Amino acid sequence: MGFKPMRSNSSLFVLRQGNESIYLLLYVDDIVLTGSSTDILHRVIRTINAEFKLKDMGPVHFFLGIQVQRCLDGFLLQQQQYAIDLLDRAGMADCRPSDTPVDTSGKLSTTTRTPLSTADASDYRSLVGALQYLTMTRPDLQYAVQQAYLHMHAPTMAHQGLVKRILRYIRGTTELGLHLRRSSQSDLVAYSDADWAGCPDTRRSTSGYCVFMGDSLISWSSKRQTTVSRSSAEAEYRGVANAVAECTWIRQLLSELDCPLNKATVVFCDNVSACYMSSNPVHHKRTKHIELDVHFVREKVAVGQCKVLHVPTMQQFADVMTKGLPTASLKEFRNSLCVAGNDAHTEGGVSDHDHHVPWLSLIVAS
Repeated sequence: MGFKPMRSNSSLFVLRQGNESIYLLLYVDDIVLTGSSTDILHRVIRTINAEFKLKDMGPVHFFLGIQVQRCLDGFLLQQQQYAIDLLDRAGMADCRPSDTPVDTSGKLSTTTRTPLSTADASDYRSLVGALQYLTMTRPDLQYAVQQAYLHMHAPTMAHQGLVKRILRYIRGTTELGLHLRRSSQSDLVAYSDADWAGCPDTRRSTSGYCVFMGDSLISWSSKRQTTVSRSSAEAEYRGVANAVAECTWIRQLLSELDCPLNKATVVFCDNVSACYMSSNPVHHKRTKHIELDVHFVREKVAVGQCKVLHVPTMQQFADVMTKGLPTASLKEFRNSLCVAGNDAHTEGGVSDHDHHVPWLSLIVAS
């Protein structure tokens, strides 16, 4: 039919005919289509339907376990039913809610307390795997789930307690989801943070980032670094490198979607030394032991694709990706990360502008 796969994402295909474009996102037999006009969408549907039996589900409202609600300023992506089913599966549908998914006392060790039995360890791995998929629309869960995931090989009673606390937090926030807002700005902005030597077993650091496009959060991560950092500046710099790598991929994807970014991506970091190293071409003692591949940040800065700037710790949104926060701070950062409830959905329905470019969900019969 003329569709071409994106180099940045092999599940995303594009078809361009003159001034019109259509995008097809495919996962096994589930398809989401969007295009520049209704006519080209219908033509593509008819062509595919000539080869495969399709069921047109209309404007997308449910895709791969993610509920899609339209509001006047964008979309609300939720996994409320998935969260409820997960609580039922864990036998915690009526548990007492928790205000936060993880405490602020520090990270858990692999050697603390009693190891779980074989059956309980299997349940632990199953629940953590299910929780990981829930982070698709819940960035506020990312750090807590990442901490639980680190101990999949040998979970203990303490780690089981962490999972139960995450589930108790979900019990009180099942209605929350990711609010993607329409914005006139398309600037790409990232926040990067690192918790230096936070792992009590390996002394590796935890790095995290949040990437915003306009007013919407589009990418986030919480990950333990692969090597030990000898200073907080080095840990922060490695975190910046991860954020810049993600932004580089997003910029490439946007370019393939005919939406190239002309402005440099701004990466905010709360460590002054890391900001200085990103633009300082001098190879000095502080950085000579860092792997060479980390220094690609400097190259991106040099060619104008990226800027690394300092941000005060109180405005560092990526904090929620690297450590447990108290209740008040978590709620504040949660709002900044575009995590919202059903009140983000306007009862007035969808505006005429939204109907101009419909999203269609299709199921291809086997």
